[in-house]
Amino acid sequence: MRDVRLLGTGQLLELQRRLRAAGNESLRASMQRRVRRAAEPLKSDLQSAIRSVTISSPGRSSRGGPSPTSRPLRATIAEAVRISVRTSAGGAGARVWVDKGRLPPDLKRMPDVINEGRIRHPVYGNRRRWVTQYAAPPWWDRTVRNHTPRMQREVARVLDDVRNRLT
Repeated sequence: MRDVRLLGTGQLLELQRRLRAAGNESLRASMQRRVRRAAEPLKSDLQSAIRSVTISSPGRSSRGGPSPTSRPLRATIAEAVRISVRTSAGGAGARVWVDKGRLPPDLKRMPDVINEGRIRHPVYGNRRRWVTQYAAPPWWDRTVRNHTPRMQREVARVLDDVRNRLT
């Protein structure tokens, strides 16, 4: 699973240096808060997208039943979507990603697998019997593609506002 990073990190680093030099901590905190706010709609849409992904088994009857596990798959993945805003030289900007450390060990690859659209797994844990299920088109890629222009515009506006306030 690819993460999403708001670009313009060179501009962010340059502004962070200028803000530190000017000693304007409130403006720096405001900039970070606004960059995070630019990424928040993407996070919530990604969570909604994974919760609403349809997973089906074509050609199969409606047999089946409740999951033998106590955790719902899509809700578990949705809860693992995270945002971080950094201002350090190593990775300045905002990042939206699925934190695989917050997923159970057996689900760490599921966000990628669901995004690819083909899920192959044993039937109720029986490793001698497997089934293939299909997910709707890429939940991650489509959602990110829809949000990218808006996020780039918002971050550019934040950077311009901060630059104007510094001069």
